[in-house]
Amino acid sequence: MMTRRAALMALLASVACARNRAVGQDTTVLGLPPAGYGTLRQEDVAVRLRTGTFLLRVLPLDERVTRLLAPDSYTSLHKLRESLAGSVAEAAATAGVHQPVLMFVTFFGLQDQARFVPEDVTITSRNRLFRPVAILPITPRWSEQQLSQRETASAVYAYEDGIALFDPFAVSYGGVTSTDWERTLPTLDRERAAVLARAGGR
Repeated sequence: MMTRRAALMALLASVACARNRAVGQDTTVLGLPPAGYGTLRQEDVAVRLRTGTFLLRVLPLDERVTRLLAPDSYTSLHKLRESLAGSVAEAAATAGVHQPVLMFVTFFGLQDQARFVPEDVTITSRNRLFRPVAILPITPRWSEQQLSQRETASAVYAYEDGIALFDPFAVSYGGVTSTDWERTLPTLDRERAAVLARAGGR
């Protein structure tokens, strides 16, 4: 017959196993790297293109990407996504999109009176063109669609599901196209492996 001490040890072991399974859920069930172990900067995972009047930066808000960022960057983007969750869900439902792909889009003025057209930020993935189905402004003067030199305007864009984030895709605006993402993919692969190694060593 199992002694009381042995029974207690068995119970504690089963609880520990259950806890470990729950902690590991990020990587085994959801396919997500654990948060808090990344070292990348936002610039490392953003697609950039330059027109004559402004710089455009597009950063995926997918947790499989943002969890590879340094903790402060991940936290700020995670909070941004959470704060807009209700608005995103409503806008996506209106557009008939069930699982929108979210991008953090920033325009940076290179000269005064730099005008931009928010709807013209398109993404091409697997030979399919995606236009934004919803745009949720973050900066207060977004609606003016005009920038002073060094001024920024940011918004969260929602695109229809179907953009393959872990395949090369292109971002286009006004006849200018960037394929930076293809060069970013190996960086993501290396950092994902490093994150898992760091998390496993804690």
